[in-house]
Amino acid sequence: MTLSFGDCQIDLERRELWRAKRAVHVEPQVFDLLVYLVQNRDRVVSKDDLIDSVWGGRIVSESTLTSRINAARTAVGDSGRTQQLIRTIPRKGLRFVGAVHTQAGDDQPAHTSDTPPGEISEPSGPALSLPDRPAIAVLPFTNMSGDPEQEYFSDGISEDIITALSKLRWFFVIARNSSFIYKGKAVHMKEIAQELGVGYVVEGSVRKSGDRVRITAQLNDVLTGSHIWAERYDRDLADVFAVQDEITESIVAAIEPQLYAAENFRARRKPPGSLDAWDLVMRALSHYWRVTRQDNVVAQALLEKAITIDPNYGQALGVLATSHTFSAHMGWADMATTAPIAERAALAAVRADSEDPWAHHGLGYAYLFARRFDDSLAEFELALRLNPNFSLAQAFYGATLCYCGRWQEGDLAARRALRLSPRDPYSAIFCGIAAYAQFIGRNYDEAIRLSQEALRQRGDFVGGHRVLTAAAAMAGQHDVAKAALQELRRVQPNISLAWLANEMPMKQDADREHYLEAFRRAGLE
Repeated sequence: MTLSFGDCQIDLERRELWRAKRAVHVEPQVFDLLVYLVQNRDRVVSKDDLIDSVWGGRIVSESTLTSRINAARTAVGDSGRTQQLIRTIPRKGLRFVGAVHTQAGDDQPAHTSDTPPGEISEPSGPALSLPDRPAIAVLPFTNMSGDPEQEYFSDGISEDIITALSKLRWFFVIARNSSFIYKGKAVHMKEIAQELGVGYVVEGSVRKSGDRVRITAQLNDVLTGSHIWAERYDRDLADVFAVQDEITESIVAAIEPQLYAAENFRARRKPPGSLDAWDLVMRALSHYWRVTRQDNVVAQALLEKAITIDPNYGQALGVLATSHTFSAHMGWADMATTAPIAERAALAAVRADSEDPWAHHGLGYAYLFARRFDDSLAEFELALRLNPNFSLAQAFYGATLCYCGRWQEGDLAARRALRLSPRDPYSAIFCGIAAYAQFIGRNYDEAIRLSQEALRQRGDFVGGHRVLTAAAAMAGQHDVAKAALQELRRVQPNISLAWLANEMPMKQDADREHYLEAFRRAGLE
C-alpha cells in the first residue's frame, strides 16, 4: 500500500518515504509518526494519541515530541511556519491536511480523499502553487436585501475586509478584483481555490434594512473542506465599521492564533467620519474597477461628493487622484490640466490619512508624471509596505521602474501583481506593463506575446496597442505593426510622436528615442 500526497509517497510495506522521486531517510519514530498522522487525517490527533501509537505509551518529553514533529515536517517539505501539510491545532493536537491518494499494490488508485465519492471535480485551468504564507480569498458577500441597488453595500463590506487583511504581512491576500469575478456565480469552493491559488476562502452575506444591518461571515479551509469559523452580527448601521474590524480580527485569530496572540492585531485605519461618504466611495470603486472612460468619469463625480461630505477622507482623495492620473495616462484627458488636480488630491489624501495605501499610491502615480521619479518610487514602496497585497500599487510600481529604465525589476513587479490578482479586470494593464518591460529590454517577441495577451483580455486597452505597435515595428513585423497602429488610432485618436515624446514619463533619453523610433518605423507622425 502506498500513500501519496504532493510530491511525496510513503510505501508502507517497505517503510520507505520518497519525495520528488528521491528516497528520504527518516528515523523509525519519525516515519511512524508521519504514517499515523496521514492515516488519521480525518481528525485532530492529540499528543497522547501520538505517544500511545508511536512510543507505546512510554513517557516522552515535550522536546522529544516537538523534535520528531519538526523532523516529519522537514521530511515532507513542510515547516512549522507554513504548516501546509501538518497543521498544529492549538491546545488540541495535530492534523494532516494534505490531499492523500491511497494506492494498492497494482498502483491503481484505490481512493482519493480530496474528492468525495461520486463527485468528479474537473479543474478549469492549471492550479496556482500556494505561496509561503497563508493564502486567503474573500469572496463578495451576498446581498440579501432583495434590492439590487444595495449590491455596492455588500461589496463594500467585503472590500474593507480584504483591505484590512491585506495589511498583514503574514497573509497572502488575493486582490479584490480577482475575488469579485465569482460574484453571483455557483462555483465549487475547490475550483475557486485552485484558480486563485489559496488555502482559505471567506464568504458571507449582508442584509441591510432601515438603520439595521445583519452580516454573516464564514471562514473555510479548502484543503480539508472544513469550516474553521462562522459568526453572525446584528448591529446598527452606525456600527458597521466596528463589525468589519471584528470579522477581520476573527479571521486572523482563526488562521494564525499564535501570531495573533504575539502581535495583538487590530485593524488600524482611520474610518470616514460619515457612513454616507463611505457609501459614495464604495459606489465609486464599483465604477472605477470597470476600467472604462465613462465609468472613470462617474467614479470621479461620486468621489467628489464623498469629499464634500468628509474633506479628510484619505481613501476618497487617494482614489480620486489615481483616477485622474489614469485618465491622462490612457489619453482620455489632457495631462497638463489633469496632473495638478491629481497631485493636489493625493497630497490632501496623505495629509488626511498617512496610513492609507491609496493615498500613497495616488501620490506616487502623480509624481511619476511630474517626472519626480525617486519620489514616485518612494511613495509606491510606502503604499506596498502599508498593504503588501495591493496589486494595483504593485503593478504601477512596476510601470514606474520601467519608466526609470529598470525593466527587469519592473517586469518582476508586474508579474507579482498578476499573481496577487490572477483574475483581475486590471490584469490586461498588468500584462501591458510586463510587455513594456520586455520592449525596453529589446525582447520584442515576448513583448508582442504579452501585449497580445493584454489585448485579448481588453481590446480597448490603449497601452496594449502602444506596446504591440512598437514591438512589432522593431521586430520587423510590419503588417502586425500597421494593424496595431490602426487600432491604436481608433482607441486613442490624439496619438502622435509629439504626444509620446511629451506625455510618456521616460527618465532615460535612450529609452525615449528607442520608443519613438519604433513608432516612426510603424508609420506614426
